[in-house]
Amino acid sequence: MSDNHSRIVEVLFQGLPFTVVATLGGIALTIVLSLIAGLAMLSRSRVVRGISRTYVEIFRGTSEVVQLFWLFYALPILLGFQLVPLFAGVLVLGLNHGAYGAEIVRGAVQSVPKAQVEGAVALNFSPAQRMRRVVLPQALVEMVPPFNNLFIQLLKGTALLSFIQVQEITQRGQSLVPNFGPDLAFIYGVELVMYLVLALVITLVMRLLERLTARRVGRTPMKVGTTA
Repeated sequence: MSDNHSRIVEVLFQGLPFTVVATLGGIALTIVLSLIAGLAMLSRSRVVRGISRTYVEIFRGTSEVVQLFWLFYALPILLGFQLVPLFAGVLVLGLNHGAYGAEIVRGAVQSVPKAQVEGAVALNFSPAQRMRRVVLPQALVEMVPPFNNLFIQLLKGTALLSFIQVQEITQRGQSLVPNFGPDLAFIYGVELVMYLVLALVITLVMRLLERLTARRVGRTPMKVGTTA
């Protein structure tokens, strides 16, 4: 490896911690918001359903880039203080992907057979007990695969944080372009590999989680290539 290539790899790896922190922070916020909004959309209260639906439609229906610019550039004008770039990025990633995750949660909960819920009612479980002991454990099995895709989308969305000067992988790569123009293919190639490896790590973790949740409710995870 040439000196130029060594320097490029070194600089790109300096952005890796920021990408990882943004991804993990975004995933954590996404999970929390997905559960809250997803369950809220199933509430008996029209007001609660209306608030959660409004949140979901706003953040699903508007550009993630515009959300990022509004939160980082426009909001400080209104409130008089500036958010830390990385925090602003994590907030937008969580809010945006949490809106998509809310629909995953809602659909997974509604997919639980009604007979299971009726059985819990017959056992005199409270609504909270039914949700915690019967509905959510089964719904989690259905949530994991789509959340895997959602988290990978979130990982790729961290590249947008370069617009607000977060020193993540993409931003570090762009900083190399003026001085290493002839090595553009190598710069972007290394970036591709870094994002791919991170995506594979997310997939591995989610596959393990899928198996654990399936075993917890007595299901056998279907192997790739098998048919029902």
